[in-house]
Amino acid sequence: MADVSLDTPIAVTPAKPRAAFRTLLHNPAVLFGGAVIMFVLLLGLLAPWLGTIDPAAINPIARNKVPGAEISLRTDTGERIKMIARFGTDSLGRDVYSRVVYGARVSLLVGVSVALISVACGLFIGLLAGFFRILDTIIMRIMAGIAINPSMMRMMMASRMRMKPARSPMNRPAATLITATETPTSSEMRAP
Repeated sequence: MADVSLDTPIAVTPAKPRAAFRTLLHNPAVLFGGAVIMFVLLLGLLAPWLGTIDPAAINPIARNKVPGAEISLRTDTGERIKMIARFGTDSLGRDVYSRVVYGARVSLLVGVSVALISVACGLFIGLLAGFFRILDTIIMRIMAGIAINPSMMRMMMASRMRMKPARSPMNRPAATLITATETPTSSEMRAP
């Protein structure tokens, strides 16, 4: 039997980021999600060059046109140009295709800002929980309650917001309130 010394440290294999990245590249869900994000990113960046017009431009003459309809627009110089509304127009005559393409910018901005805000809030809460142990316990109890059944918590909060106030004498109209100065009639005093 070989002598084994317990005092010698065991070499820990360092994590290989390239191997993890290769594993992600072989996952079809990661590839699909990355392709969708890249498509929306390119759509937002290339919006002015993709045959769009001002997405907020109102054209009452071209209201509610079907996809593929030809509409005429007047430029700033006064000349008229003809354009095909690929996705049609809405009730104000705005080009739906232009609104979708330029809307990619807004979607990306909202997604990135929500991610950054949630990371900042999580970092702040995590730092507080790390420094103050009592806060850690409270936060863990709250998160455990949410994680148990998040849809149940949402339903309880939504039903509480929609509840009507409980019936009490104070909620009745003033004509039906009985005051202490009123005296009962003789028919009310008789026992049934």
